[in-house]
Amino acid sequence: MSHAQSFIRAHLPVTPVPGIVDVHLHKAGPSSGVGRWAAEGPPPYWAFWWAGGLALAQHLQACPALVAGRRVLDLGAGSGLVAIVAARMGAAGVAASEVDAHGRAAIALNATLNGVILEDIVGDVMNAPSPAVDVILAGDLFYAPDVAARVVPFLDGCVASGIEVLVGDPGRSPLPRDRLTFLARYQVAETGAPKPAAVYAYRGAGPYPVA
Repeated sequence: MSHAQSFIRAHLPVTPVPGIVDVHLHKAGPSSGVGRWAAEGPPPYWAFWWAGGLALAQHLQACPALVAGRRVLDLGAGSGLVAIVAARMGAAGVAASEVDAHGRAAIALNATLNGVILEDIVGDVMNAPSPAVDVILAGDLFYAPDVAARVVPFLDGCVASGIEVLVGDPGRSPLPRDRLTFLARYQVAETGAPKPAAVYAYRGAGPYPVA
């Protein structure tokens, strides 16, 4: 076990995922101390709940046929919630991509904790060709303009190559609404208080109707 995994196990308590049936994750509490990792790399976003990922996970539990029997990539996987739910819903194979090495350590721990096997846990894939998957799940990847500027052309290429893409987001301003078709809306507890987040089909260059 790596040093990061030992720290996560010791300091980030196992917590039920709000609104998600029978999934638990290591998540930061008030005294977890994960802020120290921001000096070593990206801010530890993976250690906290994010609305889009919570909505995507709820949507997969409500509509398991979206991933059952299909190869799936969880892009920007955070601590692995959406990847874990996809595996639970019968995906033929699930990979998780997360740029933060500490996040990847958490994904491995969380997959084991929830009794699922992920085929691969990798870093940044957006400089590579479109992955060999059927579905990409993208939760909370439009939180900043510079990140969105990388994600949009990557997803455009994936859609053009025949990959289905599902996006979860609470409606942040960089969201490329002209490329999305609204599918469903959920009330999620990103910071403990209910807030709306939606799931969309990413269609590439639009425009498409967005609710």
